[in-house]
Amino acid sequence: MKDKSFVEKEPTNEVKRSKIVVGLDIGTTKIACFVGCKNEHNKIEIIAMGKSESLGVMRGVVSNIERTVQSISNAVELTQASVEGDLKINNVNVGIAGQHISSMQHRGMYTRRDAQGEITQIDIDAFVDDMYQLVMTPGEEIITVIPQEYIVDNEPEIKDPIGMGGVRLEANFHIITGQVNNIKNIKRCIDRSGLKVKEIILEPIASAEAVLSDEEKEAGVVLVDIGGGTTDVAIFQDGLIRHTSVIPFGGNVITDDIKEGCRIMHRHAESLKVRFGSALASESKENEVVCIPGLRGREPKEITLKNLASIIQARMEEIIELVNFEIKSSGYSNKLIGGIVVTGGGAQLKHLTQLFEYMTGMDTRIGYPTEHLANTNDLDKLASPMYSTGIGLVLKGFEAAEKSGLDFVPKQEELKTTQKARTHSNPKRDDGFFKKIRQSVGEFFDDKD
Repeated sequence: MKDKSFVEKEPTNEVKRSKIVVGLDIGTTKIACFVGCKNEHNKIEIIAMGKSESLGVMRGVVSNIERTVQSISNAVELTQASVEGDLKINNVNVGIAGQHISSMQHRGMYTRRDAQGEITQIDIDAFVDDMYQLVMTPGEEIITVIPQEYIVDNEPEIKDPIGMGGVRLEANFHIITGQVNNIKNIKRCIDRSGLKVKEIILEPIASAEAVLSDEEKEAGVVLVDIGGGTTDVAIFQDGLIRHTSVIPFGGNVITDDIKEGCRIMHRHAESLKVRFGSALASESKENEVVCIPGLRGREPKEITLKNLASIIQARMEEIIELVNFEIKSSGYSNKLIGGIVVTGGGAQLKHLTQLFEYMTGMDTRIGYPTEHLANTNDLDKLASPMYSTGIGLVLKGFEAAEKSGLDFVPKQEELKTTQKARTHSNPKRDDGFFKKIRQSVGEFFDDKD
């Protein structure tokens, strides 16, 4: 069956065929849309991006269908506008999070009918499909099934059994579930926005794809994605995902604490957090003061940065304690050589890595989503932890295509272009490359009437 997460372009004088993936990050504070493609060097480029304020999502769960549809439409329109030409986005890979997400470990067994032949990808796919048929608690649905170690005819610890001989396959699976209604609400929002869901992907898995290296996953690492409404945790060891969880606290709770503690407007609290926020009160000086405008002629309010940092630190310590609990309950706390990687919008707080290291005793770094992307002139604009999930959704889309054996890499001679000025908003863009996309878009991008 044809994989519709990519675009098949009609042959032109310059391009015969190319493939494109779209990722849609539906978050609590923002909705962001990313369009990626592979260049002649087999590297992924983000060729378009747009984001809008998220108006109908609370803690990763859709709370207002119409407002969420409006936010999705705004993000998609801005994405289309960032590419010169009349283009329309259709199919998307969507991220999902929220406190309704849970995970479990399951041991499965599969008996092959062809006892003489080699184990193939078809056997593995059939095995995974069987796991989707597990009986779940009423109201829950399986989102993702992730195979871990395989056992082939009682031979354990096999990571990739393809090509081996064997009759009886067993495997440990990491199964991620969510509430049916919440999943359906996301699909409803996508449908009403005029889009189609290609695949729903757990957000921490997508973020991990963007910010973690293969060496870190092999050594053992904890990904902590601090979003607006939730903090997502994913633990990897021996190159495999071992544990996932969603903590129902994020950056918005910190903003609410600042609002209440300083008795200021929500927008002022958010601005203070973004511009002056620190996770360590000891790093702020007593005499550093910020003035907030008063309401309707009232006197401006002065807030010391040390008091601001004290409010932020108190809430961040609570979040880190919950993260530490997840690490210990996973059973891998003594096997995580790679330490902790923090990403998401909340990772932009100053001195956050120091607080994580102090409370967990583990090496910590900030994860940026650009290390797996092609080195382009626009890369600096994407080098923010808040874009990790959206870019990760694009990367997961290409990974799915590789596993299904699709040839989505355009030939080098098909991508030769003359260097021209880019769009008005970014004069450095390669207009020839974008012209080819406009001329030959298939399922994701349709020419407007």
